[in-house]
Amino acid sequence: QVQLVESGGGLVLAGGSLRLSCAASGSTRLINFMGWYRQAPGKEREWVARIFTDGVANYVDSVKGRFTISRDNAKNTVTLQMNSLRPEDTAVYYCNAGDFRYSRDFWGQGTQVTVSS
Repeated sequence: QVQLVESGGGLVLAGGSLRLSCAASGSTRLINFMGWYRQAPGKEREWVARIFTDGVANYVDSVKGRFTISRDNAKNTVTLQMNSLRPEDTAVYYCNAGDFRYSRDFWGQGTQVTVSS
C-alpha cells in the first residue's frame, strides 16, 4: 500500500499564492502518477492536475496558467504551486497517486484551501 500525506493548505486572499505538497511512503513502486483533486462544499470531487513519472503533466482547464505541478521522483513528493488564486478555488485538496495500468489508486486525507475575496 501507499500512504499519502498532504501539507500546505490555508487561507489566502484572492490573487495570492499557496503551495501544496504531498509525500508518498510505503510501496511507492506501485505508483507512476501523482496529482491532485479538489472538492468544494456541495460539489463533486474534481480532478485538478496530474504528473507522471516521466514528467508529463496535465491540468484541468480552469487552472491552466495559474497552477504548476512538479514532482521529485527520488523523494516521492509532488507539489502544486497555486498562483492567482480565486474564491472558486476554495476546496479541500486531495493528493492522489496510482497506476492506471493496474487500477491502483491511493488517496490522502485532504488539506483545506480557502481563498477569500
